[in-house]
Amino acid sequence: MPLKARNMIPEDDPRVAQIGHPAPPWLVNYADLMTELVCFFVILYALSAALSKDMQKANQEVQDMIKEGKMQGEVKMDKDGMRITLEEQSQVAFFESGKAELTDQMKEQMDKLSGVLLKLSEKHDIVVEGHTDDVPMYSRQFASNWELSTGRATNVVMYLLGKNFPPKRMAAVGYGEYHPTVPNDNDVNRKKNRRVVFFIKNTPYPDAKPGKTAGGGGDKKTAPSEEGPVTQAVEQPTAENAAAQAPPEETPEEAPPAEEGE
Repeated sequence: MPLKARNMIPEDDPRVAQIGHPAPPWLVNYADLMTELVCFFVILYALSAALSKDMQKANQEVQDMIKEGKMQGEVKMDKDGMRITLEEQSQVAFFESGKAELTDQMKEQMDKLSGVLLKLSEKHDIVVEGHTDDVPMYSRQFASNWELSTGRATNVVMYLLGKNFPPKRMAAVGYGEYHPTVPNDNDVNRKKNRRVVFFIKNTPYPDAKPGKTAGGGGDKKTAPSEEGPVTQAVEQPTAENAAAQAPPEETPEEAPPAEEGE
């Protein structure tokens, strides 16, 4: 005989809803899979919304140039922006060994890519990254691969400035040999690590707001009133006021007595 709890409705009461069979075990895994798919598509939507249309168009243009063989490299996009990587190939050298001057082959690559980058520079900051291999570097001009990679990135920026790129949107940075894409264990891999990366930032660097000075100094100019200049009433001086405002007369000091001589 089943136990009856106090103040509880009996099981055979028609007001009690019967509980169905429990869910099969596979349904739990299926529900988890559907939840993960929803989260995945939400992330994709957020990523596509974060990247602007002009950057997506530039990505497609660079991909087409790579497929057509007009330039050698790769392009990747993430939530921070787009990275266009130019890698040296067997017959293509961007810089001479130990030097930062652009070769004619590098200038040719830059001319093909400058049209896409110039459109992006109107709204996005472009950071040029210089990378080298792990071969030790020391010369009168460059003391290490850091200086060499920075010099190469700077020369790339200067070349783009000659093509009417806005200076406030450009930056140069050198990473030396500390960010290789492949191990520096042979000449082929070292050539791949000697690369130039164009990082187009999704969020531009904030500009300073005009009209504000540091520390709030400077004279403040008040705007004239719309009702005209403000006049102040001045009382006419009277005889009593003039006497009260007149400065007191100074009394002459008495001369000290003359000292007696010896």
